[in-house]
Amino acid sequence: MAKRMMTPPPETELLTNEPAGSAEATLVLAHGAGGGMESHPLNSLAESIAQAGIRVVRFEFPYMYARRNQGRRKPPDSTEVLLQTWHEVIEQLGGGKGLFIGGKSMGGRMASMVADEAGVRGLVCLGYPFHPPGKPQQLRIEHLELLKTPAAIVQGERDLFGTPQEVASYPALKADTYPLDCGWRPLFQAAQRVRPNRTAESRRDCHVRGGVCLGLTPNARAKRLAYALC
Repeated sequence: MAKRMMTPPPETELLTNEPAGSAEATLVLAHGAGGGMESHPLNSLAESIAQAGIRVVRFEFPYMYARRNQGRRKPPDSTEVLLQTWHEVIEQLGGGKGLFIGGKSMGGRMASMVADEAGVRGLVCLGYPFHPPGKPQQLRIEHLELLKTPAAIVQGERDLFGTPQEVASYPALKADTYPLDCGWRPLFQAAQRVRPNRTAESRRDCHVRGGVCLGLTPNARAKRLAYALC
């Protein structure tokens, strides 16, 4: 069960799923543009990852927090505010050195933009918005080509924000490019499974029935983030 951490202003409210035993790592997840930190997909994701021994921390950007508490639908905050919120949450949790970060769609994209500066251990994006639907020329990938943080992207094969054919042409997403891996799945449903598109020694997959799990892979340069959706 998730535990809500009420912290005094100006700190952000955090929602934490703790594993039954000692946490092997901490993963911080941000929501997408349309759903908050307690949306059904993120609830299921957090519960399953926690069962695999990894602490999961969620938070909301200011516009979503206001929507939930004031009942008024607001558009997403500016990129500047979204990035600042990420930095504040990372600092609130003691700095990036001990954290993996990521999120769903917009939340994952913003995480990818702060990962290097924050010095986090790894990055995982669940459905990356490579471009707006129907506008493949408006790419959002420049920073990915310079990314140094070990990272994994899980993308649906029919995702309107970036298809396999489109993504295959992006230099940052070439199959042999380190540190960024992109794995594809037929549909974005928790019942299906995705494996990393490369293997590594000492890899440990975490399997949780009907859920989503993460494993940590040692690497000569850093601990890479590997993923398995079960």
